[in-house]
Amino acid sequence: MFVGREVEMEILNRCYGSGKFEFITVYGRRRVGKTTLIREFCKGKRAIIFPAIEANAKDNLRLLSAAIYSFINPETKIIPTLGSFQDAFDLLAEMASKERIVFVIDEFPYLAHSDKSIISRLQNFIDSKLKDTKLMLILSGSVSLMEDQVHGYNSPLYGRRTAQIRLLPFRYNEIKKWFPNYRPEDLALVFGILGGVPSYLERFTEKKSISQNIQDAIMCTDAVLFEEPSNLMKQDLHEPRTYNSIIAAIAGGRTRLSEISDAVGIESGPLTGYIDNLISIGIVKKERPIMSDSNKKTIYLIADNFFRFWFRFVPQNMAGIVSGNMPVIFESAVLKHLPEYMKLVFEDICKEFLITNCNGLPFTISNIGQWWGADPVSKAKVRIDIVAYSHDSKEAIIGSCNFSSLPASEAVLNELRSCTGAIGGKSKKYHYYIFSKSGFTLSLINVANSDPSVRLITLDEIYSVKSDDLLLHELATIES
Repeated sequence: MFVGREVEMEILNRCYGSGKFEFITVYGRRRVGKTTLIREFCKGKRAIIFPAIEANAKDNLRLLSAAIYSFINPETKIIPTLGSFQDAFDLLAEMASKERIVFVIDEFPYLAHSDKSIISRLQNFIDSKLKDTKLMLILSGSVSLMEDQVHGYNSPLYGRRTAQIRLLPFRYNEIKKWFPNYRPEDLALVFGILGGVPSYLERFTEKKSISQNIQDAIMCTDAVLFEEPSNLMKQDLHEPRTYNSIIAAIAGGRTRLSEISDAVGIESGPLTGYIDNLISIGIVKKERPIMSDSNKKTIYLIADNFFRFWFRFVPQNMAGIVSGNMPVIFESAVLKHLPEYMKLVFEDICKEFLITNCNGLPFTISNIGQWWGADPVSKAKVRIDIVAYSHDSKEAIIGSCNFSSLPASEAVLNELRSCTGAIGGKSKKYHYYIFSKSGFTLSLINVANSDPSVRLITLDEIYSVKSDDLLLHELATIES
């Protein structure tokens, strides 16, 4: 099922409509839907799709030849192998001189690995012949390899592309298209468990409860997602055991570099390289308190919701999963811990709401994030879920995110007000935003009705906001 991706499809169709040579890269983490997007775009167009494989150059040339000859004559039964990649490129240039053709090399890094000269050959091919044809060339692949082999300054292909699309997982308000009948709370749980990766979302169905979906699609030895993290590590990274240990340490609450180092037994210097690789493929993210540039306050969090859920709940319940005992222990082992687990997820959902609902805010947000540190007066540790500043920092939104089963009370507002001193009192005007899954007490509602600086936002209100695909795309590009 193809869902969403309106902005990305618009970019591809605009390039296609130019009628001249175009070179587009489509890249992103595995399972995010690169191949699905490209194949959907190619429907009804004259297109050659060549899926490179992790094999030698001879095998890849054979597959490329088959793709080209099948395009020329779909009925052909005898498919010869071209003499070289140069012969294949020359044939493509000849065909594209007469008509608009889309040529896709899916998993391009596999081809580049099989023939070290292919990148230079392709660069020469573009400069000498392709630029004067009607070919639309699309290369796709995973983030780190594409950025190194195609986008990098030292790559022969640097500066040749005419457009690029970094395909990112869907956000909370976008996955409504996958599960239109789920209640806002259920949809938030799905997002918190699976994130926005299409191939993960496909494993859940509205015909089952969230609990049953978790047990059937994740916490079962024959489920595809049961081994997904280890499979993904093996595909994208060397030393998968080391990376698994790092992710497990972060998921277990060890968020500072020194804590992770102690947990996995790797010195901080080499450890940084491993973490950078995890950041590049979208599994881990690095954060500092908003408006801080101190490395001492840097923490590392699991960016991918599915990995965070898996490492939080699967390893510690492995005995129950393997024995088939999960239905018996599921409530105590998983369900009762979900509200706590969902807190960070809900914060991300609330930040998305603020960014995409900009017309309803008192100012345009220029910077948004979390804040943590010590109160300069009480010396107590303070953590603020959301802080957002205006461009001149004279106004700020301070937010609290409540995903518990109890309504948010006036005490939450009082705590937010007390935090203004902790963040340095940089702003002259504060707005207090309280997000709550379970509503608000009457006393807090009364305060909000009489104080315009207080805004109360339910999960239902967040759910009802129409996703602005362009804003989400721009936000994702900035964050990446």
